Amino acid sequence: MGVFLIKARGLQRRFTSRGRTVDAVKGVDIDVAEGELVGFLGPNGAGKTTTLRMLTTLLTPTAGEAQVAGRDLRADPVGVRGRIGYVAQGGGTGPECKVAEEIELQGRLYGLGKADAIARGRELTEQLDLSGLDQRLTKTLSGGQRRRLDIALGLIHSPKLVFFDEPTTGLDPQSRANLWEHIRTLRSEQGVTLFLTTHYLEEADALCDRILVIDGGEIVAEGTPDALKARVSGDSVVLGVDDDVTTRAAEIVGGVEGAHELTTAPGEVRFRVPRGDTALPALLRAFDAENLTMQSMQVQRPTLDDVFLTLTGRSLRDSGSGGDADSADEAAADDGERNEVPTHAA
Repeated sequence: MGVFLIKARGLQRRFTSRGRTVDAVKGVDIDVAEGELVGFLGPNGAGKTTTLRMLTTLLTPTAGEAQVAGRDLRADPVGVRGRIGYVAQGGGTGPECKVAEEIELQGRLYGLGKADAIARGRELTEQLDLSGLDQRLTKTLSGGQRRRLDIALGLIHSPKLVFFDEPTTGLDPQSRANLWEHIRTLRSEQGVTLFLTTHYLEEADALCDRILVIDGGEIVAEGTPDALKARVSGDSVVLGVDDDVTTRAAEIVGGVEGAHELTTAPGEVRFRVPRGDTALPALLRAFDAENLTMQSMQVQRPTLDDVFLTLTGRSLRDSGSGGDADSADEAAADDGERNEVPTHAA
């Protein structure tokens, strides 16, 4: 697969607080090749945030090893910081600072000269649709503009590997779609390798070449979005019928070849079948033969949420979409181990 910009083996993180020990991450292996756009999915408390913080040097692993952007995570964390970009979920801009000042300062912190920092800033503001906003206070920017500024700060030193933590949380649909295009451009036109966490399943499906799913501190699945969805056995079909014929409708569905996971509720029959589009004509004929009326029908291809439900027995959507503070990280705060996000520079 070529050069790996992330290669982690047996990465673990254990927290101890008030006599309680929590294994937040239990020995994960992660490979991310140069040029990939990899999504990292998991519910709150699954170890997603803890893993991200280890890979970005904000937490020291309890065990395991990793090479990140060509530097050893344990032996050379400063070297790692100088070679990666990190776009935190909460952002890191000062509300009373001007856009140009923030970008220039970030460049200077990474060792760029003033002229180079200004030139690089202008290049980034043009690429990220921030032109003309250089004298605006950051607090006056829209949500989408602030996120694009956060990306500019993470890219000021031209890293080949960038970490995104929940990049579109809190954005309206139009701003989210706009940011997706900027993220795609980073990979397709600039060759940046991207590792992003997200709660938005449609985001991972639309953007990512490959997805890693973490639950209980362990990687439980990985693959392309299509390959993961193929693990769910068939299309989901929901039939709407009159309440008094639900039982008979379910009996008819039970006779359809390949029908499984059959459940009923008053006026509704749910099931899975290998191909919903080919099963429905036969169902319609069977309903007609019984003089039963089908009030509605829905066929849905497997989604990433179906994958997660199949793997873990719970829906990723049930985890909520605001923030992902692992429970172990919260416990670590009592020991002063939880790190606030510093400047990107070493």
